[in-house]
Amino acid sequence: MDRVLELVLRSFIRRGTLRLTTASGNVLQFGDGTGDLIAVRYTTRAAQWGMLLDPELKVGEAYMDGTLLMERGSIADFLHLALSQDTSGKPLRWARVQWLARYLLRRLAQLNRPTRARRNVAHHYDLDQQLYALFLDADRQYSCAYFEHPEQSLDDAQLAKKRHVVAKLLVERGQRVLDIGSGWGGMGLYLAEMAGARVTGVTLSDEQLALSRARADEKGLADRVEFRLQDYRDIAEHFDRIVSVGMFEHVGVGFYDAYFRKCAEVLADDGVMLLHSIGRS
Repeated sequence: MDRVLELVLRSFIRRGTLRLTTASGNVLQFGDGTGDLIAVRYTTRAAQWGMLLDPELKVGEAYMDGTLLMERGSIADFLHLALSQDTSGKPLRWARVQWLARYLLRRLAQLNRPTRARRNVAHHYDLDQQLYALFLDADRQYSCAYFEHPEQSLDDAQLAKKRHVVAKLLVERGQRVLDIGSGWGGMGLYLAEMAGARVTGVTLSDEQLALSRARADEKGLADRVEFRLQDYRDIAEHFDRIVSVGMFEHVGVGFYDAYFRKCAEVLADDGVMLLHSIGRS
């Protein structure tokens, strides 16, 4: 098994210096000897196989469960070394079969028809609210914050994000705004409260819907903000503005056309849409 690992990594790690100690105690060195030494050690053969078969997932899992140990440098240094080897974006020759299999499986997993979309959202979001309270800001913003300076708190950075998004939308008082993937209601409530908009927010999560409606009642905004349990594909009204923050990741590659066609259909001719998403090259 060590021999297979050595052959694969020697064809991949061409620059920098990596020392890897296998679970059986063999010490292997890769790269051209430049840069700082990065040293890692695997403690189980299963973790080594994981790196070969599914590196994007299994390297991180091995680090988390302690079967991949950093002996020199940090996990960030190790990832930087690995990700800097090939910038073409194409899989290496030996990895093409694996890449094709994962590509096809990903497409299958992203077959996000309405019924499946509802199940996926429930699996992810319909959990105990105390869980999300542990790591989200007070407004339950569940996407990238906008840090204006390094010392800014998470709550302030999430407020800055909402302010930044609303400024880009050029919202005028009384305009109708659609929030696709409205989460726990923070963006919709901010649009109504600070910009004077009339907001419709859609989500597929029962838990998010319940909390959003409760927050709207608590703030006295229920007459200006309507939260619905609804798939974006079923929206029929027209809107002056559309905002979607952190929802596009759930659409699925095969449904991008349907998503943008629906947005074009319900957006006014002179409307503005802002889409915030986490992507990958």
